Amino acid sequence: MKWTRHWKTRLLLIFAVIGPGFITANVDNDAGGIFQYSAAGAQFGYGLLWTLLPTTIALIVVQEMAARLGAITGKGLSDLIREEYGLRITFFMMLGLVICNFGNVVAEFAGIASSLELFNVSKYISVPVCALIVWLLIVKGNYKNVEKVFLAASFVYFAYIVAGWWAGPAWKEALVATVKPSSNVNFRDKDYVYTIIGLVGTTIAPWMQFYLQASIVEKGITAKQYKTSRWDVIIGCIFTDVVAWFIIVACAATLFVHGFRTINTGADAAKALAPLAGQYAFILFAVGLFNASLFAASILPLSTAYTVCEGLGFESGVDKSFGEAPFFYWLYTILIAAGAAVILIPNLPLVRISILSQVVNGAVLPFVLVFMVLLANKHELMGKHVNGRVFNWIAWATTAIMVGLTVAWFGSLGK
Repeated sequence: MKWTRHWKTRLLLIFAVIGPGFITANVDNDAGGIFQYSAAGAQFGYGLLWTLLPTTIALIVVQEMAARLGAITGKGLSDLIREEYGLRITFFMMLGLVICNFGNVVAEFAGIASSLELFNVSKYISVPVCALIVWLLIVKGNYKNVEKVFLAASFVYFAYIVAGWWAGPAWKEALVATVKPSSNVNFRDKDYVYTIIGLVGTTIAPWMQFYLQASIVEKGITAKQYKTSRWDVIIGCIFTDVVAWFIIVACAATLFVHGFRTINTGADAAKALAPLAGQYAFILFAVGLFNASLFAASILPLSTAYTVCEGLGFESGVDKSFGEAPFFYWLYTILIAAGAAVILIPNLPLVRISILSQVVNGAVLPFVLVFMVLLANKHELMGKHVNGRVFNWIAWATTAIMVGLTVAWFGSLGK
């Protein structure tokens, strides 16, 4: 039948372009993200699940704009910003991204160390070995093979869905809390607002837009494949927030219910699950944390290298050799080596570093969103693919909310 052939063709096209959007969204559930979602469930139970629906909509809109900009223009985001608004603005934006991304890289290696320490593996072994694996994956691989590894890592996040199911949550209460804020909503509560800021900040991070757009360009997705590529973005955004939902639910059903309201890392959440939800839930949570940390430790330095090289006009790309793109690979190497080295320093305040990286994320993101919306509305760049009215409304509303959240975050630091 015609409709059957049509949908078979559509599915084949989706599988052909799937990768950049799905990978980018899932990397956002990194060590810092797992910490934020675990803390939300432990401290407020199901009370913050309602934030995931509007955040998912905002994430889809922002990610779709990045993918569309890459597919229609064939250029990365920092490349477009430099061409349209000058090198000075691009330089300061890149500087902010390098600083916050380095903090995120350190947090990922902290996640690697803490997750494997749960299985009695010393950080002095796990961190150097994983840093070498991450480096070899990118430097010795090509885009197609690297993408396959990243896609495989994305599906390991199902461990959190299973762990959440294993925790035996109150399903009706959780589902109601997802679509309806509870009566305990209190925007005067500093901790409540602070946690919401952390949830939104960890879900929509500035590096994601640069990495997604660069990946779209490197994969060779053009205007012809753009409509199908949107499904890659949408599916990725929905899947990553479903995983986030299950992380919150798992911690709400166990830690919150049993009075464990304060956790400092994702590893703390995994360890606490063992006596409450069983050994298997603990193993799944810990394996998920290791996968997420190793996954993000590959992507975040890669995103930074893409962004800086595009902004300064250097050659970049996983398909290029070390000799063809030396600055790209040296920057990637330095970020990994320095991030791993920091973790080996004794008595380092890793939680503070993780939180600081999120603060810088929040400060940089509104500027990135403003440039994205302006670029997506330029007819000379996008032609008929400029933003529609609804997309503009959602994009500007997201930008305004993020500005407000950033101001609120900085305001809360002094209290």
